Amino acid sequence: MEEENKTNLETGKAERAVWLMKCPVVVAKSWQSSESQQNLAKVVVSLDPLHPEHPNSLQFSMEMASSDIPNMPKSYSLNMFKDFVPMSIFSESTQGKVAAEGKIEHKFDMKPHNKNMEEYRKMCRERTNKSMVKNRQIMVIDNDRGMHMRPLPGMIGLIPANNKDKKKATVPVKAPEVKRTRRDRGELEDIMFKLFERQPNWALKQLVLETDQPAQFLKEILNDLCVYNKRGSNQGTYELKPEYKKSVEDTGAE
Repeated sequence: MEEENKTNLETGKAERAVWLMKCPVVVAKSWQSSESQQNLAKVVVSLDPLHPEHPNSLQFSMEMASSDIPNMPKSYSLNMFKDFVPMSIFSESTQGKVAAEGKIEHKFDMKPHNKNMEEYRKMCRERTNKSMVKNRQIMVIDNDRGMHMRPLPGMIGLIPANNKDKKKATVPVKAPEVKRTRRDRGELEDIMFKLFERQPNWALKQLVLETDQPAQFLKEILNDLCVYNKRGSNQGTYELKPEYKKSVEDTGAE
């Protein structure tokens, strides 16, 4: 009997401190499209020496090196999470070699600075408008031989009442489920913000019809952006979290 292949885990860098950061989609695309993988951005750490023990004394920010994307903000704030589950980073090479790359020391949420918020909103609006445009095609079909008169899938044929020998009970046929293709997450988030500008509360079924997206995919995004009302006059609907609601209200006021 052949022995099973065993893979050794390299732990030389297991104790190295690593930062985990959640960045906007536009920043990730900018970094991925960058020809040079060096000097993508600079992290700035500031500390108030007079009040070093204050919770807000330590501040992190990031300055982008360059970008080919129009209206993309250059400065970002890094909001550090105080509590998170301890995690480690692992890598696997094309040859199947597995290694521990380090332990996560800090976890950040990357957001544009308030001074750059107008540029970021403009960029998001442009991206939303492009994603809302639907390309429609008209196709002329010749010699269809009456295809438009044939029953569609899910329709039930009817038998005349006077034909007693052939009359049978019909069973409803379930219509085939519509398969929806996922959009880019960043584009879908922009569309969601646009919908919540129109009205503050939405049910999941309404959002599925408005966005034409899979329900499970929408739930993942709604859990990040919204709160679910379990009771009250808006029971069974989603509304934006306070931090996102303020941003949408400011955009609507413009």
